Amino acid sequence: MPSFFHDGVELAFLDEGKGDPVLLIHGFASTKDVNWVAPGWVATLTRAGRRAIAIDNRGHGASQKLYDPALYHTTAMAEDARALLDHLGLERADVMGYSMGARITAFLASKHPERVRSAILGGLGIRLVSGVGLPEDIAIALEAPSLADVTDPMGRTFRAFADQTKSDRRALAACIRGTRQTLSAEEFSKIAVPMLIAVGTKDVVAGSAHELAALNRHARALDIPGRDHMLAVGDKVFKAAVEAFLSERP
Repeated sequence: MPSFFHDGVELAFLDEGKGDPVLLIHGFASTKDVNWVAPGWVATLTRAGRRAIAIDNRGHGASQKLYDPALYHTTAMAEDARALLDHLGLERADVMGYSMGARITAFLASKHPERVRSAILGGLGIRLVSGVGLPEDIAIALEAPSLADVTDPMGRTFRAFADQTKSDRRALAACIRGTRQTLSAEEFSKIAVPMLIAVGTKDVVAGSAHELAALNRHARALDIPGRDHMLAVGDKVFKAAVEAFLSERP
């Protein structure tokens, strides 16, 4: 599996297909394989003649594990994504992130708009600017001796997910404590790239896609019918909308 170093951290990635590059940034406690390969995103993009590039965020998957929350600031993780584009010699790419990955995508588009051809924010709506999304209590669930010791429903969901993916739970606890930054409404309004904001209609984590899209004239909202935060990722409505969006954007 290919990897590169940025800021002293080793980061794993995949790079498949040819054509216009799409950089994929996964969500909290997930990996490039769980978020993008298993639900068929890499296959969907490469079949459409695009180059699919997916990073394992620091602390996740095959990338280096870090245990200091300060090392998981969203800006640092956005710089990891930018550094991957540098490593591959790409001036810019379409960038799609889910949940935490969408937050990273928004920060990347805000700080380095020249590198982002378009941005797709999945599983993250108005809480990009009005809140940090996932509660910090999830860190406590990750640090519990076992799943049976976790009573909080959302904590149980993420603890079970982390156990399923065989993740380093201590690294994830540091990540959720460190990745709690927002963009201001003004900062988001100034992002001048085409954006698609997609949230499941049963998602209680992300906040409204429509409220966030209303803050930026370059953004449009998509409802993913009947899907919650976990199940929206591979939805066919989401995939079809992304394919159409990528075909239409300048």
